[in-house]
Amino acid sequence: MRIYILIFFTLILFTSCKTDPNKQVDEGKVIENKYHSKEIGWTIEIPKGWDVTKRDESQKREDNGLKLVNEANGIDYDASGLKQLISFQKDRVHNFIATSEKFEIEYDGEYEENKVFVKELLYNTYASNGIKVDTVSSKEKIDNLIFDLFKITVYGPDGGILLYQDLYSTYRNGLDFGVNLNYKREKEKMELMRVWKNSKFE
Repeated sequence: MRIYILIFFTLILFTSCKTDPNKQVDEGKVIENKYHSKEIGWTIEIPKGWDVTKRDESQKREDNGLKLVNEANGIDYDASGLKQLISFQKDRVHNFIATSEKFEIEYDGEYEENKVFVKELLYNTYASNGIKVDTVSSKEKIDNLIFDLFKITVYGPDGGILLYQDLYSTYRNGLDFGVNLNYKREKEKMELMRVWKNSKFE
């Protein structure tokens, strides 16, 4: 079971990295402005003016998000198998996060069932913390892969939009591969969409 734990409460923890970006990833390699994951068979450009997120801050984000999900849903999920691939940011609201986790399919439809369960967990986590959200599910093709897309709009107490989250997931090489785009402004959204939709899969 994979849980997208990168929810709104955790975004304030992001800190950019001006040192070696290859020390901030669990798998893959950054060369100049491009990241490549051998396990996924995926290459993406890191846009100019966006910085790789520090590993320790990614871990804090993961730990805090996991705590919120567990408390809201009465579960005890262990995310120790989750790999941080590449995360980069413009600021604390506008960021890109990619992760992977081994997923052994034991029966037909298990992966699809898990995606539905994860969406319910996310919605419950927001609702239990008094945060209003709207959600939409669809499919989207990136390069030659079909992704499940779960779009979340997060609202503030006054009804204004605080954040948009686009959560992509697909089964790839025995892994649950997830990509999260977090944004509010149109300019940063377009930058994120450009590099993500121009991703290449081998």
